[in-house]
Amino acid sequence: MSAGRILVVDDDAQIRRVMRTTLSAHGYEVSDVRSGEEALEKIRGETYDLALLDISMPGIGGLEACRSIRAGSDMAIIMLTVRNTEHDKVEALDAGADDYVVKPFSTPELLARIRAALRRAPLAPDAGPQRVNLKEVDIDFPSRRVTVHGREVRLTPKEFDLLRYLVSRPNRTIPHRELLQAVWGPDYGDELEYLRVFVNQLRKKIEPQPAKPKFLLTDPWVGYRFSLPE
Repeated sequence: MSAGRILVVDDDAQIRRVMRTTLSAHGYEVSDVRSGEEALEKIRGETYDLALLDISMPGIGGLEACRSIRAGSDMAIIMLTVRNTEHDKVEALDAGADDYVVKPFSTPELLARIRAALRRAPLAPDAGPQRVNLKEVDIDFPSRRVTVHGREVRLTPKEFDLLRYLVSRPNRTIPHRELLQAVWGPDYGDELEYLRVFVNQLRKKIEPQPAKPKFLLTDPWVGYRFSLPE
């Protein structure tokens, strides 16, 4: 049984070859292409669970490819890059990536990141409400559907898991580390830029005024909380 279908997108043939061999050996079905344009064409015809997407490629480039993939797909996306500044990470996450890996990376690190990106945060049946209606926002957890003013809003799996974790613990501040480990996994905890970007994305999708949020609130230096009317 396949561990998942992965599309490797990198203009370096040797990297594609190594990653295809490594990931196949760990149970993944792997396809590879050499450009963002080829990736978009491939995704139009086939279904993948995750894309490993190099940022620096000729043509439309990794960031633009990521935005285009995210506009029509909820598949997990991990960006691969040689750059390691916070600005670069935020740029990748803002484009729609779930995670970010710096080259050169070890095989165990890459496999851990893939598992984290494909992970769906568990939620106990009694952990919070099954459905939340806030007049203009309706969240149905079993069906993973969010509607705003009657129109369905598509969240990425990680965005939904983050929202679900916060809503299941309403009106209390959830520390950064707890959120990261609950949604991304136990190997995370210090990647505060992930939370900043994902909370900002959620605010743009569900808040009436994202710049003045009334649901997704920040408690500076501590964490985030979901304000749910009593």
